[in-house]
Amino acid sequence: MKGRGGTFLLHAALIAGSAITLFPLLWMLSASFMSNGEATTFPPHFIPHAASFEQYRQLFVRLNIGRAFLSSTTIAGITTLVSLLFNSMAGYAFGRLRFGGRERIFGLLLAALIIPAQVGMLPLFLFMKSIHLVNTYWGAILPSLASVLGIFLVRQFMLSIPQELLEAARIEGAGEWRIYWSLVMPLARPVLATLAIFTFMTTWNDFMWPLIVLSDQRRHTLPVAMASLVGEHALDIELMMAGAVVTVLPVLILFLALQRHYVAGLMAGSVKG
Repeated sequence: MKGRGGTFLLHAALIAGSAITLFPLLWMLSASFMSNGEATTFPPHFIPHAASFEQYRQLFVRLNIGRAFLSSTTIAGITTLVSLLFNSMAGYAFGRLRFGGRERIFGLLLAALIIPAQVGMLPLFLFMKSIHLVNTYWGAILPSLASVLGIFLVRQFMLSIPQELLEAARIEGAGEWRIYWSLVMPLARPVLATLAIFTFMTTWNDFMWPLIVLSDQRRHTLPVAMASLVGEHALDIELMMAGAVVTVLPVLILFLALQRHYVAGLMAGSVKG
């Protein structure tokens, strides 16, 4: 009986914690279907009196938020796909290839993690200006095509791959590129899925760098466009909640699509140091 009572209390605590965590998200979704002013009524209510897509119509028709959504999708999509290639190649090289200065170079990369990103924004902006990439999508994409965290995560996974497996492939005549592409990449799916979620989420939610490098309002990403809407429609709670749903939805869909690889990818990085 004591064991059952403890299990019941544990499950009750987990359910309560989940409800507390999910309640703001569920309220955000519900408020996005409410009519103007309904979210601020007293006493407050959770379910819309008459659910409507009016707030979403306002976003995409009158306020043209679809252009910002397309900009964010373009930048985050390209950044995620290309960074997976670059980070996996660098992680494989640091993890499984032997070359002079490998450990020192990797140590310098890790040291860069302690430098705040804001410190490098001014020199990075000046560099982008010198190569005429300011106010272009490539100016927003290029700085994120490789990351120290991504290289580190993939390298740690590569260390868990048995060296004998790679040596057997080399004995069979496979070159390093074929070993990387045909043997290592399929094994690395869990860590690549984890890295894809992190990269897409970071790029999609990035506010500061797109605000700096994209001066043309027509190229603004979704977080920047939503910030400008808050200034103009601060009291339109329902409209802001609809915008928040549009902002969160792509990341949520990607996470749900890759969730079965997510935990395996996180654990893979801790196998060897």
